[in-house]
Amino acid sequence: MCGKNKSSEAKKKSKYEVLETKSGKLVKTWTKGVPFEEEAKNQLRKLAELPFIHKWVAVMPDVHAGRGSTVGSVIPTTGAIIPAAVGVDIGCGMMAQKTSLKASDLPDNLKAIRTQIERDVPVGFGYHKKRVPIACEKAWVSLDAGYNQIMEKHPLIKATKKYKQLGTLGGGNHFIELCLDEEQNVLIMLHSGSRGVGNNIGRYFIELAKKEMERWFIHTPNTELAYLPEGSEHFEDYIEAVGWAQGFARINREVIMAAVIEGLQRSKELPTFLLEESAVNCHHNYVELEHHYGKNVYVTRKGAVRARKGDLGIIPGSMGARTFIVEGLGNEESFHSCSHGAGRTMSRTRAKELITVDEHRQATEGVECKKDQSVIDESPRAYKDIDAVMEAQSDLVKVRHTLKQIVCVKG
Repeated sequence: MCGKNKSSEAKKKSKYEVLETKSGKLVKTWTKGVPFEEEAKNQLRKLAELPFIHKWVAVMPDVHAGRGSTVGSVIPTTGAIIPAAVGVDIGCGMMAQKTSLKASDLPDNLKAIRTQIERDVPVGFGYHKKRVPIACEKAWVSLDAGYNQIMEKHPLIKATKKYKQLGTLGGGNHFIELCLDEEQNVLIMLHSGSRGVGNNIGRYFIELAKKEMERWFIHTPNTELAYLPEGSEHFEDYIEAVGWAQGFARINREVIMAAVIEGLQRSKELPTFLLEESAVNCHHNYVELEHHYGKNVYVTRKGAVRARKGDLGIIPGSMGARTFIVEGLGNEESFHSCSHGAGRTMSRTRAKELITVDEHRQATEGVECKKDQSVIDESPRAYKDIDAVMEAQSDLVKVRHTLKQIVCVKG
């Protein structure tokens, strides 16, 4: 009996596998049962060779090749940061808010709700072109001093329209959704980042890192792995700028969420409703100083969510698949991380070549969303099976809620 109790109480064995490298550097992957392309493997092998990697690179099940660094990678570093690994959509992440609405409170036809959201939140790659909402101007106040300081130090960063992009969604795979949980509660969920200002900051420091490598005659496995060494001229400037952009991204999600809620509350399509529970708001493209295996290290999560024990995170599926609110299990071998979504199985170009509008319509049946050529690259078949992704990381997170999209507004 005693032995049986010990067995039942034993910690769940970690599910990672090891990707072999020529030098023996470690890459631990949570990819069992999901596609793992050779291009991504080759990127990770090169990344692992860098001398300042702490312990190993951790790879999430939504892994796929990316520009600069592999999407779905967790990169712990000592004494250096790779700006291209953080990327240009600095602070990109998810936010979810539960409401008191039930599925029975919703109209049969959800198109009016979708168009309401599209009116209230600028989508695509634009910005507020007419009237900037007062909420955006107020939210910008906490960001203004930091922005001015960064631009004064680095005037070559392309200036943006300041708060005119705050409260806007962006394009690509960014979205706003209404979802139902297991008890038919309505949740509002969105995916957005630091918009053009974060993009400009990211590109500027990526090029700066490349120039630093040339200046010091440092050769990396590829130019996108150029890094800024701690103590160098621009390292602290990057820390300041990337931290500001991550703050912008978090506030941007809050402003968008407030705009969606306000619009739905004044909508004639819905009854009066309240907000329930605290919102979940998490980054999945960012860098942060953390403590792992006895050292303070910079952890870059490129398409990954922090999943310390008790942390709440969001792992979305594709437009027609399920989404999960998860709780972190605090797995140290993944550096307390989990996937940020399903992960692409094909490029946007390839998706447009292979997926038809009819297939997209069938795959998104029951979801009020665009069903035309403009969103083919975001159709479900362009992504991995979210259930397989969740199974591969069952030692990283546990599912708190399972959500199904009913409205999806794409950037």
